[in-house]
Amino acid sequence: MCGFAGFIDFNKKSSQEELIKMNDAIQHRGPDAADYFFKKEENKHIGLGHRRLSIIDLHESANQPMVFNNLTIVFNGEVYNYKEIKQELLAKGRVFKTQSDTEVILQSFDEWKEDCVHKFIGMFSFLIYDKEKEEVTVFRDRPGVKPFHYYWHNNVFLFASEIKSFHEHSQFVKELNLDAIPQFLQYGHISTPNSIFKNVKKLDSGSLLKFNFSEKEIEIKKYWNVDDYYKKPKLIISFEEAKKQTKELLKSACNYRMVSDVPVGVFLSGGYDSTLVTSLLQTTSSQKIKTFTIGVDDEKLNEATFAKETAKHLGTEHTEVYCTSQQMFDLIDDLPFYYDEPFGDSSALPTMLVSKMAKKEVTVALSADGGDEVFAGYNRYDYIPKLQQIQKISKLPLPFSFIIDKFIKNEKEAKRYKKLIKDSSSVNLADILNRAFEFEDLKKLFKYSFSESIFDITDFKSKEIKGSLSQIMAYDYKTYLLDDILMKVDRATMSSSLEGREPLLDHRVIEFAAQLPDEYKYRKGSKKHILKEIVHEYVPKEMMERPKMGFAIPVLKWLQTSLKEKLEHYLSETFIVEQGIFNFKEISLLKENILNESDKHYQKLWYLLMFQMWHQKWMN
Repeated sequence: MCGFAGFIDFNKKSSQEELIKMNDAIQHRGPDAADYFFKKEENKHIGLGHRRLSIIDLHESANQPMVFNNLTIVFNGEVYNYKEIKQELLAKGRVFKTQSDTEVILQSFDEWKEDCVHKFIGMFSFLIYDKEKEEVTVFRDRPGVKPFHYYWHNNVFLFASEIKSFHEHSQFVKELNLDAIPQFLQYGHISTPNSIFKNVKKLDSGSLLKFNFSEKEIEIKKYWNVDDYYKKPKLIISFEEAKKQTKELLKSACNYRMVSDVPVGVFLSGGYDSTLVTSLLQTTSSQKIKTFTIGVDDEKLNEATFAKETAKHLGTEHTEVYCTSQQMFDLIDDLPFYYDEPFGDSSALPTMLVSKMAKKEVTVALSADGGDEVFAGYNRYDYIPKLQQIQKISKLPLPFSFIIDKFIKNEKEAKRYKKLIKDSSSVNLADILNRAFEFEDLKKLFKYSFSESIFDITDFKSKEIKGSLSQIMAYDYKTYLLDDILMKVDRATMSSSLEGREPLLDHRVIEFAAQLPDEYKYRKGSKKHILKEIVHEYVPKEMMERPKMGFAIPVLKWLQTSLKEKLEHYLSETFIVEQGIFNFKEISLLKENILNESDKHYQKLWYLLMFQMWHQKWMN
């Protein structure tokens, strides 16, 4: 796990000093080493910089940028099956100077060009500069675990693992993308490929980017798409055989993610997903796996006791640390730095805290993110039977009020569900459930106009994917997983220079799971059914079946008490007027309604506060 940044500057103004500053901005991603490639050419300046967190082949010969013939690479992530690929390349007569996966990627690209990516099992973003072809090629992993940001404006191409690097370049024009602000307030994140800044983009998951210097054109194409696997006919397979094959794939995914030359641990919450990962690892290991849990003092919300019981049952080397809400609260001021575009998921705080704790003992930590998206774990999937009823009844000549009374019974939600009657697709259902505001209410907050088209979800609808569950799961995988979950985990783990690994997001697992019959994942209201059945082979069912707690984050209480001073500052008339983005009266009304609980959607106010704190950090 590392970070990189650089430029191709056709104005020939960039210097190595700027390159060093860009990379120093992301030192937390790679504190172990820093190195640079800088070249002045007749028509451009090229700079590639790298910050290294040493995980595989700790020798300095494996530092980056790494050069092979006409190719130079900067790489963030891991290719777990690099040893097998290396054997294939050795058989072709290739010679290696290091034991690193970086060199394997470089020589794989030299051997197979763009097709090399199909051989990789891992999480990665990497850029390869080809001095003969005068172009760069960038790859981002299939689910989008590792980030890649780029900026193309006024003859300058900048790239980086985090946007904060761009602020260190003198030619970066820091101009807000005004459409991204309402998008953030609606969802709590900014959807790929968009960014908070004009001319800055996020490369989509499963994509490659080519930038040709002579033509000065960017070409982007998908090399992998989860839709392709949901579009396939469902497998004709017994449940027992499906469970057997799923378990073998998960074992392989977990074991690959133990490949490391530094200590590795596992985040264990006591829930099904993390228990699965821990079970598969411990039962195939001769040594005790290191597991980590954070506990809280409130017994009603504390999962640490369950995690401890699970760890004892499985025989792991368990570490349990208790924290207070104050410890989480103390991290709030750090959020705008590590999440360098507005980010609203408050669970970033406990994720940062558990990363900080784990880093004291390990450099790599496995977590179980992706279980909900891959095996159907979200509560919103419970709405699908109701959606199917609505789909049937909406075709009848009945008044909208009848449908609301029969199925919704909530006049406040009438506007929201009226949209569902007009478009009863499962993707529209998911979008409706994810939105914080009604469009008309959102518009009132802003001093400028924007179109509802910025929330268009047409591109995510596919008639070729059969079944409401498959459609909504594919949508979640491409949106919420990518732009919320994976952004949260990458920045939170990297804030402590900890490498996070996600075995449930191994592409082989989703490719297989997408083709399983829906009822193997969601059965009569039981979510993640096949995953739970695998866990029960290792941990008794009676130990696992308990209400899901999650990590309690008292956001509303904070807003009403400890954060009042911040709210008064960031939502004051002085701040709002000087900022020139929002209507003060509407913002003030929203604040009062939420603090007085007449509007219980407190995440609206949290999102607004997160944006204001970000704005002061990066725009003032």
